[in-house]
Amino acid sequence: MSLVSATPSARALELAQALVRMNTVSANSNLELIHFVRDELARLGVTARLTFNAERTKANLFATLGEGKPAGVILSGHTDTVPWDGQDWSVDPLSAQVRDGRLYGRGSADMKSFIALAVAHAQTFLESRAPFAIHFAFSYDEEVGCFGVRELIADMRDAGVKPLACIVGEPTSMVPAIAHKGVYRYKCCVRGKEAHSSLTPQSVNAIEMASRVIGKLRDMAEGFEREEKHYEGFDVPFSTASVGQFRGGIADNVVPRDAEFRYEFRDLPTADAAAMQQQVVAHAQSLEPAMKKVAPDAGFRFETICEIPSFLGSEEDPVTRLAQRLAGEQRTTLVAFGTEAGLFKRAGIPTVVCGPGSIVQAHQPDEYVSLEQLARCEVFLRGLAATREIG
Repeated sequence: MSLVSATPSARALELAQALVRMNTVSANSNLELIHFVRDELARLGVTARLTFNAERTKANLFATLGEGKPAGVILSGHTDTVPWDGQDWSVDPLSAQVRDGRLYGRGSADMKSFIALAVAHAQTFLESRAPFAIHFAFSYDEEVGCFGVRELIADMRDAGVKPLACIVGEPTSMVPAIAHKGVYRYKCCVRGKEAHSSLTPQSVNAIEMASRVIGKLRDMAEGFEREEKHYEGFDVPFSTASVGQFRGGIADNVVPRDAEFRYEFRDLPTADAAAMQQQVVAHAQSLEPAMKKVAPDAGFRFETICEIPSFLGSEEDPVTRLAQRLAGEQRTTLVAFGTEAGLFKRAGIPTVVCGPGSIVQAHQPDEYVSLEQLARCEVFLRGLAATREIG
């Protein structure tokens, strides 16, 4: 029989519902949520540091519970969610409805519930006799490129904070995840030369030039599957490349001057995404001399949309062993989705991904997290507060 309650504490559920009811889709401000958490902590005498975006419409929050202790463990979560436009929901996405042992709403699994559970246990962390502090690190704009956490990590470094470890509370069904792929997205803008479609030799067809680069991406994707050493444990055990959007052309009888497309790489932790992108750029550059013979200003321009590094931890890392012990799990897993873990790891902080809920429910209509998962995470957090050493 499980010793874990089937339901979380009333306080934890109340906070989770409160956060889910806040509309923090990435296109919106997250300040309502950030100020709510700041004020909850202030009532306990904890001062939070906020770092803002350039427009000061969004902020990260960093707070230390246990000031004066020599080091700390980060509990990391992102405050933004994906939108629900066009999805067929049976409940209001902001209702935070509890039904049939589940909390429904956008962000319930990904990943407001983890943030709420952490805040619900702030007093427990303050009273903890653990030899390390707990740091809350709650970021903005993770869903659109992990932009906020970069500022948060820089601010943490400037403040002289040197954490022992980081636990990213993304939904892993409370099974510690030790690796994920990277996500690298780019936009390619093609400039050609328009002409009447009866005079094609006097033109540079931007769509056709774009298609040659897209063909290169398809060849690369097939090469990854065929030649790359597979990394067993991932749903797709090799790197991938794909084109997600394409625009170009104004009429059937006008050779298009402009075209653009967006594409991404999802690279294994053992792969080199920068080298992948350089292959694409080099192929495009090889096409430019012939284009410029017809139109000197023709060519390709690339823009970076986001670069989220892959993450590779280890079963032997003390933070992984800690997460296994707290979660009551002997196994670890790999996840297909990107997180902020790679950025924390690049900052020299041992990291693991472990949180309540399943990514299968995230980003979907009727997103939910089970109350049993929230209860398991509560046990995890209480255990963390009672921990005497990491590893």
